[in-house]
Amino acid sequence: MKKLLMGVLLLAAFAGTSAMAQDRDDGGWRARRHDVRNDYRDRRADKRDIHRDRRSIAHDRAELRHDHAVGNYAAARRERAEIRAKARDLARDHRDVRRDNRDIHRDQHAWGWR
Repeated sequence: MKKLLMGVLLLAAFAGTSAMAQDRDDGGWRARRHDVRNDYRDRRADKRDIHRDRRSIAHDRAELRHDHAVGNYAAARRERAEIRAKARDLARDHRDVRRDNRDIHRDQHAWGWR
């Protein structure tokens, strides 16, 4: 009986200490800083992509105007399809920038940087 009671108490002690242990898998402040740095890098890449898409859409609109002027309606239809696809890509890039801004804001305020 005495061995059984000691075994149960020992098992309870091990279970209690492991339940109260803190999770230290966050990597520390360097990993958090690296995460924010990646968010900044992603945001810069998305902004570059937005500028590139806007220039490309402007070029396609000029081609669309030219195709309408010369009466090439099949080419105009293809240009409109390209413009729609690039506009969807532009919307995705804007959404990614907003998401990166939100992540940067949350990371900085969660860790007391501001």
